[in-house]
Amino acid sequence: MPAKIRSITAREILDSRGQPTVEAEVLLTDGSCGCAAVPSGASTGTHEALELRDADNRRRYHGKGVLKAVANIKTTIARALKGADPCDQGAVDEALTRLDGTPNKSRLGANAILAVSLACAKAAAASRRQPLYRSLGGTKAVTLPIPLMNIVNGGAHADNTLDVQEFMIMPIGAKTFAEALRMGAEVFAALKKLLTSHHQTTSVGDEGGFAPNLKENEEAIRLVVQAIEQAGYQPGKQVMLALDCAANEWTHDPSTLPASSGTRSGLGNRYRLFKSAPDQLLASSDLIAQYERWSARYPIVSIEDGLGEDDWTGWKRLTDALGKRLQLVGDDLFVTNVTRLERGIREGITNAILIKVNQIGSLTETLDAIHMAQRAHYGTIISHRSGETEDVTIAHLAVATNAGQIKTGSLSRSERVAKYNELLRIEEQLGRRAVYAGRSWPLRKSQSGTQNTF
Repeated sequence: MPAKIRSITAREILDSRGQPTVEAEVLLTDGSCGCAAVPSGASTGTHEALELRDADNRRRYHGKGVLKAVANIKTTIARALKGADPCDQGAVDEALTRLDGTPNKSRLGANAILAVSLACAKAAAASRRQPLYRSLGGTKAVTLPIPLMNIVNGGAHADNTLDVQEFMIMPIGAKTFAEALRMGAEVFAALKKLLTSHHQTTSVGDEGGFAPNLKENEEAIRLVVQAIEQAGYQPGKQVMLALDCAANEWTHDPSTLPASSGTRSGLGNRYRLFKSAPDQLLASSDLIAQYERWSARYPIVSIEDGLGEDDWTGWKRLTDALGKRLQLVGDDLFVTNVTRLERGIREGITNAILIKVNQIGSLTETLDAIHMAQRAHYGTIISHRSGETEDVTIAHLAVATNAGQIKTGSLSRSERVAKYNELLRIEEQLGRRAVYAGRSWPLRKSQSGTQNTF
């Protein structure tokens, strides 16, 4: 007899920032069990599904507790899913979404729903006696992703002077994921020596990258290029650069602009680089021009969240300007939401999407977004959050969907390294069938069928 859900429980645990998050366990009638913990972001889009926090209890975790979400799992969700088929992920997630009944999962909490959704998938995999990537992706799940390694942290992820949130390296010249990980670790070590020689701090930010106080964002780019060279690799050939600007954090309310601001009108949103130039207002066109300069000078192949989440006009201009030669990634723009992604595809905005399971709040909806992007020949990058746990689900998700890219932080902090280590294990399990995605970079087809050069 096929296994059914026997019971569901949950608990409040801590994430990598010391803030509470939700962990759920699903127990099946055959004794199989799945456990999953959900992450939380620091720079979040306003269109994301809603985490349920205990905001009315400021004395406990400063109002950040998740006891309400935990209680919802133990009562409402556990009762509704008892006896359900854990192998029918779509039906489980549909039941959870229907049970919540809100467009942003605000009643039960996206953190409660996602924890159960992922735990159910893990329980189903355990019942099938398969690793999660095989349970979700079948026998065609063989691609190990290119890691986008965040080795310098700025923005909302670090208490320093850098506006750009993530300065990343992509070891595309490796033949295997294991080699890519080694290359990244060697560049990270070289960067530490370089920062020390420049009398810079080597303390790390939320995602494990260094958080130096540099004069400007471009100085960080130059240091990363130097670190690649000092590690013995060729920038632009073996190791590429990627940026997560998190420009939504720079968005300035246009209603507060003085009449004499001098900023040109009709050019999209306004932005304020709150760390390096807090008194200067920029238009979308100014940021686009900056990205054009940077990508011309340095081996940058990917820019994430170069503009704000609702600056659709600016994003179209950015895509027209750089989309043929760079990967332009929508994170806050799309929030793993098929409705917003569909608009982007229809209007020719960006050419890649960042996938964060907690932005949408269920595994099925996450897979829907990935598949929609892949059908449109958009790049897909499976991503962590700044507030992470030791949960390694996203490593399996990257392989299960053959996403080709993963963002899970730097080469320090165990909640980041855990995902890399799990990918090493998966590559070992796959053996000769494993394919490292870096070997096929940069060939991706556009919607018209022509090949982009990024």
